[in-house]
Amino acid sequence: MRIGLVSGPWIPVPPETYGGTERVVDTLARGFAAAGHEVLLAAPTESRCPVPLVPGMRPADYAGLGTSLSELSHIVRAYEGLQDVDIIHDHTLAGPLYLHRPRGVPLAATMHGPLNAQAADIFRAIGRHGAVIAISRDQASHAPDVPVTKVIHHGMDLSAVPVGTGRGGYLCFVGRACPDKGLLEAIGIARAVGMHLKIAVKMREPDEVRFFRETVEPMLGPNEDFVGEVDDAAKYRLMGEAVAFLNPIQWSEPFGLVMIEALATGTPVVGTAVGSAPEIVRHGRTGFLGKTSDLAGFVPAAGALDRAACRRDVEERFSAARMVADHLQLYADLLETRPAGGVPEAVRVHQNR
Repeated sequence: MRIGLVSGPWIPVPPETYGGTERVVDTLARGFAAAGHEVLLAAPTESRCPVPLVPGMRPADYAGLGTSLSELSHIVRAYEGLQDVDIIHDHTLAGPLYLHRPRGVPLAATMHGPLNAQAADIFRAIGRHGAVIAISRDQASHAPDVPVTKVIHHGMDLSAVPVGTGRGGYLCFVGRACPDKGLLEAIGIARAVGMHLKIAVKMREPDEVRFFRETVEPMLGPNEDFVGEVDDAAKYRLMGEAVAFLNPIQWSEPFGLVMIEALATGTPVVGTAVGSAPEIVRHGRTGFLGKTSDLAGFVPAAGALDRAACRRDVEERFSAARMVADHLQLYADLLETRPAGGVPEAVRVHQNR
């Protein structure tokens, strides 16, 4: 197949540090190419993903993060260069609604964010003419009338992820500096069990900086070690030597990629049982899930879990190979069932259920 992939305009593919969607797009592109398919990627010009890049794209526009002008300009350039592909998989919000998409080329769109009322409006519209991919069953459940064609969990390339020893004697937290990610709760859990907490957070946006400076920083003490934003190698070392990874999220996160990263290093996850967490963590086997008030009590048991079993579970359920295969099967189904100028059969069938 000739596969066109569209990523956003704000972060290169792959990201140097934070960027879950861009990390997933990179893994898909590499996997498709390794499987013998032609891949054309629409992404910022700094992208280092080893597949051909759509010509005429712009540099990463991080200053314009989340703005319509930045995304729409990027989309126009992307689709100008995707006229000669068999299928397009778009990871932006605006792209699947673009008027000048190539006629007759099936479209797949992944919902990477929470399916709130505004996002549901967008993906209901996309579902009229394209395949909608959810990244967890929990995400899809928040708007049952959105025509989800398939749920495909994220996967990751495990070749560069070492299994750690877990002997560092500390707990760790990796995420964004915002209330939803549960950083304050993680600090409280670590203090409750008398264990050191290492904190690696993305802190770039004004709201993130404000939350950290005004709320988090004043309460940091000798029990916490703030290490800032880290690259992949440092992140995996940090996770791998931790006794447990704390993930006390306070919102229905569509898919917690950071959880499978921690499990890939062999480190059990202790977190709240919300969002996609129950689809990722096997309670009592690869970690423990419960209410925030329960989590400190789970930490000692988490340290006794089999780290090899944590890694095996990621290899079996969340590998890059599985994610790539799931997408290729969906693409093949869409190509096989596409009518001339119409909506793919797979989408129409779902809409009629």
